[in-house]
Amino acid sequence: MTKSDSVARDLQKGRGKLFGVGIGPGDPELVTLKTLRLIRSADVLAYPQPDNGPSLARAIVAEHIPDKGPNGPLEEYPIVIPMVTARFPAQDVYDTAAEELAEKLREGKTVVVLCEGDPFFYGSFMYLYGRMQGDFDVEVVPGVSSIMASAAITGAPLAARNDVLTVIPGPVGEETMRARLSSAEAAVIIKVGRHFGKIRSVLSEMGLMECSRYIERATMDNQRILPLSEVDEGAAPYFSMILVHKRGDAWSLDAAKG
Repeated sequence: MTKSDSVARDLQKGRGKLFGVGIGPGDPELVTLKTLRLIRSADVLAYPQPDNGPSLARAIVAEHIPDKGPNGPLEEYPIVIPMVTARFPAQDVYDTAAEELAEKLREGKTVVVLCEGDPFFYGSFMYLYGRMQGDFDVEVVPGVSSIMASAAITGAPLAARNDVLTVIPGPVGEETMRARLSSAEAAVIIKVGRHFGKIRSVLSEMGLMECSRYIERATMDNQRILPLSEVDEGAAPYFSMILVHKRGDAWSLDAAKG
């Protein structure tokens, strides 16, 4: 049986549909019209939530969440993620969430899962997608990535002409980071947080401090843009990133003329 046959079978049986929707980096106005429509038509609204506080994903779209779904009260389903890995494996959380949301789908409900940024760009929804897409009708709705938002806010286009853009996760080792930076004209270092000291050291050693821009919590009310030299090594949050462009303002009019 093909996947399309399976989807048709599920719909004939009255099964619901699962949506993974990107809600952008933090500004509620960066939620797409399609995501907004789906939130307002959901029977079940699911979202990641840390075990030590409220859900950022829910907070981003809070003003858009209706009191009622199309078939009665809106049901909310927090996917509680442990912030201390020793508590229990995060994979167990997604196993449980997949099983319980599957029951909602079998009841014919529309399930919408919120994902900060874009679902398929380091997004948490991909872990549910991998568990459920073979058995249910699943649609992924892209969202504005924090990388794109950071470039817009800092006034620093990510890449120009034939630049190679590389995305580097902050947790990678120093040797790997140097190699990735060496082979790219432009780079974005994400998940900076507690790795900031190592990252700044590598950028300094490679002479890239002057062409690097630091931003944290892009588009949120507490957003900050700082020179790398002014960032407290122990204070960089998880939601921070560094944009690096070796050719400086390569996109500018003067550079284009050159």
